[in-house]
Amino acid sequence: MNSTISVPYALAVDDDGLIRMNVLDILEDAGFRTLEAENGDRAIAVLEQHQASIALLFTDVQMPGSRDGFALAKEVFRRWPHIAVVVASGHVRPTTGDLPDGVHFLAKPFSAETVHDHLRAMLPDGRKPDPLKA
Repeated sequence: MNSTISVPYALAVDDDGLIRMNVLDILEDAGFRTLEAENGDRAIAVLEQHQASIALLFTDVQMPGSRDGFALAKEVFRRWPHIAVVVASGHVRPTTGDLPDGVHFLAKPFSAETVHDHLRAMLPDGRKPDPLKA
């Protein structure tokens, strides 16, 4: 698989539609094409269909369904190691063992600038959309 994606996709996962829309806007401003899911189970279905195009998973922690954001991050890290993962929460902080090494955590609320700075630092150049390369 070619490690460079011409226009990378990001998958935003949050059960709160307003927060998900805000995350989608932030990711689109960063230059990503976006996909969305309302919970971890739906996210896995999207990932199974589009995993070759997805460079980033941005997920909330607390969601309905069989997978919370920590479980989703672990599964994506195991099944699709080429996908960078950011986990965000305003209520829960990860403890030892909650997240694999290399998965980033952001506390809510966050600004677009904070998200963009994290993405610039964590994504390799070949996986960054042009606006993050500046």
